[in-house]
Amino acid sequence: MRGCTMVMANDASFAVYRRRARLLITTSIAGLMLANVASAQEAPSIQLNTIVIDGDTSPIGPDKGYIARNTTMGTKTDTPLREIPQSISVITREQMDDRFSERVEDTIAYTSGVTASPWGVDERFDQFLIRGFDVGPYALFRDGLPQKAIDFSGFKVEPYALERVEVLKGPASVLYGANEVGGLVNLVTKRPTRDPLYSAYASYGSFNTYEVGIDAGGPLDKEGVWTYRLTGLFRDGELEKDFSKNNRVFIAPAITWSPSADTSLTILANYQWDELTPNTFLPIASPLNPTLPKFSRSFTTSDPNFDRFDANHGSIGYQFEHSFNEAWTVRQNLRYSQQDTDYRHLYYSSMIDDHTMNRTAFTVDETATIFSVDSGVQYDYEGTRIKNTLLMGLDYTRQTVDGQNGFDTGPTLDINDPVYGLDVAAPAIYLDRRQTIDQLGLYAQTQTKFDDHWLLTLGGRQSWVEDKNQDRLSDTTSEQSDSAFSGKAGLGYLFDNGLTPYISYSESFSPTIGQGSTGETFSPSEGQQYEAGVKYEPDFFPGTVTGSVFEITKSNVLTPDPDDPNFQVQTGEVRHRGFELETVMDLFHGISLTGSYTYLDAEITSSNTEGELGNRPALVPEHQAALWAKYTFETGVLEGLNVGSGVRYVGSSFGDNANQIKVDSYTLVDAAISYEKNGWKGSLKASNVFDKEYYATCAGDNDGSPMCIYGEGRAVKATLSAKF
Repeated sequence: MRGCTMVMANDASFAVYRRRARLLITTSIAGLMLANVASAQEAPSIQLNTIVIDGDTSPIGPDKGYIARNTTMGTKTDTPLREIPQSISVITREQMDDRFSERVEDTIAYTSGVTASPWGVDERFDQFLIRGFDVGPYALFRDGLPQKAIDFSGFKVEPYALERVEVLKGPASVLYGANEVGGLVNLVTKRPTRDPLYSAYASYGSFNTYEVGIDAGGPLDKEGVWTYRLTGLFRDGELEKDFSKNNRVFIAPAITWSPSADTSLTILANYQWDELTPNTFLPIASPLNPTLPKFSRSFTTSDPNFDRFDANHGSIGYQFEHSFNEAWTVRQNLRYSQQDTDYRHLYYSSMIDDHTMNRTAFTVDETATIFSVDSGVQYDYEGTRIKNTLLMGLDYTRQTVDGQNGFDTGPTLDINDPVYGLDVAAPAIYLDRRQTIDQLGLYAQTQTKFDDHWLLTLGGRQSWVEDKNQDRLSDTTSEQSDSAFSGKAGLGYLFDNGLTPYISYSESFSPTIGQGSTGETFSPSEGQQYEAGVKYEPDFFPGTVTGSVFEITKSNVLTPDPDDPNFQVQTGEVRHRGFELETVMDLFHGISLTGSYTYLDAEITSSNTEGELGNRPALVPEHQAALWAKYTFETGVLEGLNVGSGVRYVGSSFGDNANQIKVDSYTLVDAAISYEKNGWKGSLKASNVFDKEYYATCAGDNDGSPMCIYGEGRAVKATLSAKF
């Protein structure tokens, strides 16, 4: 069969791969110390009433070209990427514009350590792995504050609204609280501009998709004390699936008040309405179902009379900063977000015979909210030989979800003669609850530079988390309280030639809701990472090269209780070892490129489930690589023409922890061409140019037979835009 195979759980070749992986990591450390990485310059001083500073060094953008120099990611201070002892990738607005970037996971598909869309095209959430951990929508931040999914409310963000996307790899709980061990993604929204900015576009693309958008900004008064930004988008279209919808309305106003160089207040708001269609797994032929036909990518298991994913969400918040003098600065960021979700779906569960499919009806009707506030005080000290930045802060987040979930057996479907347009009964409600999660954190961090060469970063955080779950069906309320301390430490050295080797240690935690057989509540899962790397910013061409090796261990993982199979215990553990290489370059003569390679040796090191111990966790490929290059004609009759192309390789993986369902590797090619003159620009972009048919992942259905979900086929988009 194509794309997915059944294998023996104890395949001897897997042990060989593990031994080779360990050898490869060991022999690569010395080579990586000769590699190169990241970039950074000292941030320029802020001028009076200037909101956007030099794009090369602004920690929030806009950035010039493909290269970002500074960030607040990982430190919450304006810091050169080169001086942060942890792997961070930044995807600039120009990279997003040059490539096919319809979703957040599209923007990070060329980033080292990231597996984009591991569950195929899932319009409900932004799905991705970081360093082999399935973090996806639960690792999203926006402007430094949590934008995490709650149940089925994903708070998806429109990429057109973003200035840059930042990927922090590895544990990050010291500054960001409860998070999965793999890392997190921060989405930086477009901000008000001091200089006038007016642009608009119209596009038409695959699956009969129309789209228009506007982006405007500039000063509201002569002095530039008040500035604004307004971004909006309208989309009407479909997806690969039959009877699908891909509709969106988005608008994001923002305004900044900056009475002096020392004070600024930015108010950010957005509203987004989505009418989408979820994707689903499809059964494939196997020894258990040898006569199954091969389904097309457009085949749907659901019904247009029932299927829907409608989401309305909006947010409003502010970012405030005031400097008392050159030493003391205070900041506060706050945001409230709410999403109403109406989700209905008929999904495949098993085959009755070679042509009749069992389906399950599933519904969600819920309202989710997130309130977050982060207050910090920064003290900068500069002595003769020592420079130090001390950050202390307090943050609080409340997440709530209130709604009902339904689940029941749905009508069967004859795959040879499917009948759609049925009157599907609403399934029985099995969950009716209101859940509230409160998190409070107190953190401190110090960044010290000795003799303009040695870099020392230390940080610690104490977190308190409370979960309250009101079950209206049983008229019961359960409560759980957790606390955790997280730390981090990093050491680096700035060579004069642009080379910065570093080592670091970081921790994370994530609450685990529930209790064991004794009634004792679960402890948070914990993560530890050891990382060593090199960041290089050459002085002979504009570019950055980064390399890192790491080991991440996640403990307190749930696994079946050997004494009572109806319960679980926290003795499970997984370990991910690997290395990453990444380069971003804006070369001379109009050449820009990004390249990445990732190697992962992932292993389940403790499990009570038979057949899992020593296996590779589901979804995790061993090898990944990506390369994108763009050439701009800067002179001659072709001046203004841009041509770009890229290739992405994702190695084979397993669809289950038992390693019995293998998912084949795949290689995708993307391309883009554009021509710009006198403020007008025409472009044509395509992802998966050769329409490669592949499975994103596979799993076992209710009977243990393999079922798979397709990756996205070819998608093309033609756009005409103008800047005024």
